[in-house]
Amino acid sequence: MNTSGEVLTNEVKATDVRFSGSDLVMTLSDGRVLSVPMDKVEWLHWLAQATPEQRRHWHIEPGGFAVYWDDLDDGVEVSHLLASVSLV
Repeated sequence: MNTSGEVLTNEVKATDVRFSGSDLVMTLSDGRVLSVPMDKVEWLHWLAQATPEQRRHWHIEPGGFAVYWDDLDDGVEVSHLLASVSLV
């Protein structure tokens, strides 16, 4: 059984990414803007340690479910980011 929260998570897509200080800022298709401190979310340590140049080279995966950094060989799924917002 899907709850309404699960449905919203599955339907929401990433539309933009930027960085503000030590925060990863992701804009979602439903208008929300998530700001997550990379240095406080353990599974984002790889992105917190990346150079500004490495962080600039991202793309949104087809379907918008994730953002990927080829230079870093890693990415962030929208659903994981939404789940971590309540943890920070």
